[in-house]
Amino acid sequence: MAEKAMALKVKKPVTTINKKPGFPVFSVFNTKVNRIHGLLGDSMINKVKNNIEKYKLLEDTKTVLAAISGGPDSMAMLYSLYELRQEYGFRILVAHVNHGVRGEFAKRDQDFVQLISKELGLEYYTTNVDMVAYGKENKMTSEEAGRLLRYGFFRKILQENGGGRIAVAHNKNDQAETVLHRIIRGTGLDGLRAMTMINGDVIRPLLNITRDDIESFIEEKGIRTVVDHTNLQTVYTRNKIRLELIPYLRDNFNPNLVDSLYRLSEIAQSDLSVLEQEIEKKYNLIVKKRTNNSIIFKGKAFMEQDEGTARRVVRKAIFDLLGNLDGFGEVHIQNTIDLFRSGITGKAVDIGRDVSAMVSYDDLIIRIGQTKSQMMEKTILEIGENSLSEWKLIVSLEEAELDSDQNGYTTVYIDRDKVQGRIFIRPRKDGDRIKPLGMEGTKKVKDIFIDNKIPREERSHIPIIEDKQGIIWIPGNAISRDYRVDSNTKSIFKITIKTIEEGKN
Repeated sequence: MAEKAMALKVKKPVTTINKKPGFPVFSVFNTKVNRIHGLLGDSMINKVKNNIEKYKLLEDTKTVLAAISGGPDSMAMLYSLYELRQEYGFRILVAHVNHGVRGEFAKRDQDFVQLISKELGLEYYTTNVDMVAYGKENKMTSEEAGRLLRYGFFRKILQENGGGRIAVAHNKNDQAETVLHRIIRGTGLDGLRAMTMINGDVIRPLLNITRDDIESFIEEKGIRTVVDHTNLQTVYTRNKIRLELIPYLRDNFNPNLVDSLYRLSEIAQSDLSVLEQEIEKKYNLIVKKRTNNSIIFKGKAFMEQDEGTARRVVRKAIFDLLGNLDGFGEVHIQNTIDLFRSGITGKAVDIGRDVSAMVSYDDLIIRIGQTKSQMMEKTILEIGENSLSEWKLIVSLEEAELDSDQNGYTTVYIDRDKVQGRIFIRPRKDGDRIKPLGMEGTKKVKDIFIDNKIPREERSHIPIIEDKQGIIWIPGNAISRDYRVDSNTKSIFKITIKTIEEGKN
């Protein structure tokens, strides 16, 4: 669904927009576009320029994708970036997302941003998504869904254009509202940091500029905008904070409330930078193995950490796998820690966004994707080399000399005359038993895996070699005594197993 939702709909500037009753056709500025260039000395633009240089927002960047809603903030950002594009040598792409929740108003905004892009001669990209349906389908809030769909769309555009950075128009008031909202909900230090001027490929060139300054700039320059009427409705918590709580606190307790909350976010950011350096050192000592899809911790080293360090280590692992922590709260982190501290091998928990955590003997694992058994097909092994792409293995079946009996991890010698019918390779199944060499009676294959500490998620990847009467060999784990070479053996089969990658060497 996400792929369809993020399909590019418009790639080039268009010449007309749809005219709807009650929705006027806007021009971009009251002044002509060719008169824009005389405004470089504007204080607002100088603030943006200072942010670009101080925070290195455009370092090694030739393309900036401006996320434009059509509101005052995004229009001020677009106008400022447009003024500075030649000085810093970057091109601007304009992107707009219709989230599918505001009907004709959303279409009005889409048309407006489209027209702006045409007048400025900028490439325009847009998409229609249904964030409410996407959120329900993926068990997340519509706000989280909207963010994932937006940034997925933005990054797809950048990828098609050789990379770059995404500019979003959050301002100082947005930062103050975010901090206060998180305090009300019970945040930790990370929540107080809120948004940053630059975060990976996302830049916020207006983050330390107040909404009053932005609106004054818009009015002074005669820049037309559209207004989202839902921003004026107090049915949303964020709007209540903006329209009711902050004015009340400012009028009754602190007239500089926005500045104070912004300063709190800066202090949190500064303190966290020191803390994260120390966590990085511990993280590297605790991590046993990294792959594209998983982080494996040394269980003993993790257990030695205090609760605060454990939380930060888990957060960092999730961030390393996904690139962000969207949708993960303290409850998800605590559930993971509780699971790890339980030490129950094989126990797993889904912690959201297709990320799971599990205990596997001495290892603690966080990975993308839940455990799924790969059920391979039962396949006949022919004499010679058998390349099995499903298993990613090469299995060789060949005759051997009579004095060859050195069984190993990847090689076994069996009495050919004791084999009944064809030899097969297959995955394990419930109830499998083998007569292990050196033991009396039979033993469950499951118990052999447990004794040998084979992680549960790996057991379905271990091949079983059998004939029509029973299991001959479980590579690396057990050989059946029914097929052993003895003094009466007249003919020997040698079975060798190796990965396809090893076979290429």
